[in-house]
Amino acid sequence: MNSVIQKAKRIIIKVGSSLVTNDGKGLDAGAIEKWATQIAELRAMGKEVVLVSSGAVAEGMQRLGFDKRPTSIDELQACAAVGQMGLAQIYETSFRAHNIRTAQVLLTHADLADRERYLNARSTLFTLLRFGVVAIINENDTVVTDEIKFGDNDTLGALVANLIEGDALIILTDQKGLYTADPRKDPNAEFVHEAKAGDPALEVMAGDAGTSIGRGGMITKILAAKRAATSGAHTVIAWGREDAVLTRLASGEAIGTQLNAQTAQLTARKQWMADHLKTAGKVVLDAGAVQKLRNEGKSLLPIGVTAVSGEFGRGDVITCTDGDGHAIARGISNYTSSEARRIMRHPSAEIQSILGFVEESELIHRDNMVLL
Repeated sequence: MNSVIQKAKRIIIKVGSSLVTNDGKGLDAGAIEKWATQIAELRAMGKEVVLVSSGAVAEGMQRLGFDKRPTSIDELQACAAVGQMGLAQIYETSFRAHNIRTAQVLLTHADLADRERYLNARSTLFTLLRFGVVAIINENDTVVTDEIKFGDNDTLGALVANLIEGDALIILTDQKGLYTADPRKDPNAEFVHEAKAGDPALEVMAGDAGTSIGRGGMITKILAAKRAATSGAHTVIAWGREDAVLTRLASGEAIGTQLNAQTAQLTARKQWMADHLKTAGKVVLDAGAVQKLRNEGKSLLPIGVTAVSGEFGRGDVITCTDGDGHAIARGISNYTSSEARRIMRHPSAEIQSILGFVEESELIHRDNMVLL
């Protein structure tokens, strides 16, 4: 087995709290410098790298004198605010030694749930990649609440992979990878070198234990791999202190547990659209339009729409239903809700005369639609 990292062009690397902070003792400058050196080597190989780093809360805990992770949101936010300063500083210093510029990007779930903020975050990250900047991404623990927090940076790493259409996600952790059972309790536990991302059996193997420093565990990594796979990204879970782990993976060496995505990127993008975006509105289709979408693989034209509900803009995801209210498809609208109401039941040739302009001849193009 060759590592999927060898062929990956755009890579998201996630580093856990216990690694970054040397099990809570404080930021591990030596380890961070080693990862920076390896990332510099990956970039020299022509790979694009985005880094998702935990550690702000753990570093803040150390600076503020906590011996275990706080449970109250306000104390967690205070730890994050204090720790983020040191985290950003040490990454900036480590990468500057290789003449690599860095950027701090703090995200919340709301940033990726809202369409406009999602597109803004995506655009910013693509621009940073174009400028050759390594983005250091963390959850914005200073402002999150229970309702909007990701819960762990493994999930955040997967969401970033979805966001920027990454080829691979590397999760560096304090474990060698996944075993069939807890090797500390079961002497017959076998190491899992390769498996299919999303296989339900992996979740049983992973259990649910985290650490006193981080809030994840192997189960969050398995679920992150499953999420990353929905956009076609493969995942490798490996020990972060393995010598030259990143460069060896990039050279094709099989290290840790490799979880392979089974979905091509275009198909996966549609799956993500169906599973993770809240729709801003709804259009009702006549029987002919339902037939063309379901059985002929056609785009949705305005003439097939009988009703429009909700308020949505161009680029928003909307739901298509039949006359009985059953969801048929979900897709990205080429027109606003007010424009859709004006052109529904009209042929595409009349869009110009009705609106005074034509964005597209379709209300939803087939490439931006997924059947439900």
